[in-house]
Amino acid sequence: MNGPAPVITVDGPGGVGKGTLCQWLATRLGWHLLDSGALYRLTALAAQRRNLPPTDESAVAAVAAGLNVVFSAGTDGVLQILLDGEEVSAVIRSETAGNAASQVAALPQVRAALLQRQRDFRQTPGLIADGRDMGTVVFPNAELKLFLTADPAERARRRHNQLSQKEMNVSLAALEREIAERDARDVQRTAAPLMPAADAIILDTTALNIAQVCEWAWRQIGQRPKIPTSHPD
Repeated sequence: MNGPAPVITVDGPGGVGKGTLCQWLATRLGWHLLDSGALYRLTALAAQRRNLPPTDESAVAAVAAGLNVVFSAGTDGVLQILLDGEEVSAVIRSETAGNAASQVAALPQVRAALLQRQRDFRQTPGLIADGRDMGTVVFPNAELKLFLTADPAERARRRHNQLSQKEMNVSLAALEREIAERDARDVQRTAAPLMPAADAIILDTTALNIAQVCEWAWRQIGQRPKIPTSHPD
């Protein structure tokens, strides 16, 4: 393939279905997957373990630049994440980790430290990039940019169901408050605020199931002749 590997970006706030859609697309296309949110969660976790407050921008940025992280597919097909040799996939998916990640993601020095690291995921045959600024900052020349939205109450309900299935007792009202606070930080931050790229295709997933979202995304891909939709078995 001539030129850089193709990229499809999927941006939006938490709870809109980005993660599930991106994993489905990566599997269907046989492409690489970048979960950029995991990098910010890992940075927050590593900073906490070094007793660094999220307000210490330069110190947290140094942590981000030196992350010792490995992403690998487990035998069950689930993404495994190692931080300093320790499996932390479950740890960084907690609501506490998500809130901490939102705080460090607002720091310009941290975002700068992780920018090239994210771009290095762009490898053949292609990349599915999941995040909040993938189409606006990290991959502004992506072949296709998707942006998912959903009503905050519905996003809280989805997250509550996920946690309940894991036998984690979390208040729905508390989740709604945390989502509202996280949205405000993501939208109002000065460094790469959460917003659709000018050329992004937007979908409200509030009333849709994941199969419908995947079908919609696949239709968008089919309208882009430069994106190959088949790969060797």
